[in-house]
Amino acid sequence: MRIDINLASQPYEDAQRFWTSWGTGLALLCLATTLLGFMATTRFINASHERKEIADMESVIARFDQEKAQAEATLNRPQNRVIRDRSRFLNEIFARKAFSWTRLFEDLERVMPAHLHVVSIHPDLSKDNNIEIKMVVGGDNSEQARDLVRKMEASKRFKDTRIDSERTREDREGAGNTDRVTFDISTLYVPSDETGTASGVN
Repeated sequence: MRIDINLASQPYEDAQRFWTSWGTGLALLCLATTLLGFMATTRFINASHERKEIADMESVIARFDQEKAQAEATLNRPQNRVIRDRSRFLNEIFARKAFSWTRLFEDLERVMPAHLHVVSIHPDLSKDNNIEIKMVVGGDNSEQARDLVRKMEASKRFKDTRIDSERTREDREGAGNTDRVTFDISTLYVPSDETGTASGVN
């Protein structure tokens, strides 16, 4: 039997190759779509869990804030003011007893630049019952004081350090003073947890 094929009017097409290529591409596209859908669903579920955890934490914080406000309102009642004041007084006493002059000077010695020294120092308690240090330091120039502030801020023992004022020798009285510049510096002192001999704040 003889079959005549006119390639000019009926070009030859490899249908198997065509469907294999398209089938592979379609399968890869479906796989990518499925993967993207899975990732989107996973992220949505994780985001839902995170939103729930955030809402739970905010609820706990709000409850604590409410309890704190109620406790403060109770302490501020006239019949409870004596207890409140006594509690604050005892907290101040405990903070003062925990203060160590020796440890403070050791911590200052670690950060004190050369040619700069402490003229006077006065520790006290801030409104938040933190140990606040006000000191006067003397030296040759302003850069020494700024260097001291940078080192104190980098230390774990001092925070919120600032220079309150600066005075030259002409601004100070006393012929025995040899410091060209003096500085008033304030800082919050964070003592270490190491045990040791403590002396009260005078």
